Amino acid sequence: MVTIAEGARLAGAALGAVGGALVALEFFQLPSYVTYREERDSYDVDIAPSRVTEHTALGRVGGLLLSLGFALLFLGELL
Repeated sequence: MVTIAEGARLAGAALGAVGGALVALEFFQLPSYVTYREERDSYDVDIAPSRVTEHTALGRVGGLLLSLGFALLFLGELL
């Protein structure tokens, strides 16, 4: 049988691992202001402050899961 503290620690570790993987995938995304042109084999940078997005939903969800995982690990240690 799994105790509440042990279950919180296991759930925190699982959420932290998934969140960390999502944040890692965020680093491999091309920013919205960079476009790649195959015919020229070059990158173009077009920065318009109203259209720039720094992070995608993938990174935001990953960060949220990562922080929730740390909170559960901390709660599991307190219990």
